[in-house]
Amino acid sequence: MANADVREKAKTEGVYIYQIAHEIGVSEPTMIRWLRYELPEDKKRKVLAAIDAIAASKKGGENV
Repeated sequence: MANADVREKAKTEGVYIYQIAHEIGVSEPTMIRWLRYELPEDKKRKVLAAIDAIAASKKGGENV
């Protein structure tokens, strides 16, 4: 499966695809399409950073 590392990190952190999409400023369908094929490194870094940011805000008690 493409982007297994991204999917696993999101699942582990309890972050949903729609939250990642919102964080990076794309629509949920766009995010889903991006995940169909392996992301280029620059997009992958952006997505992983978004997951980290969302997870950190959840741990800090903020709602995303």
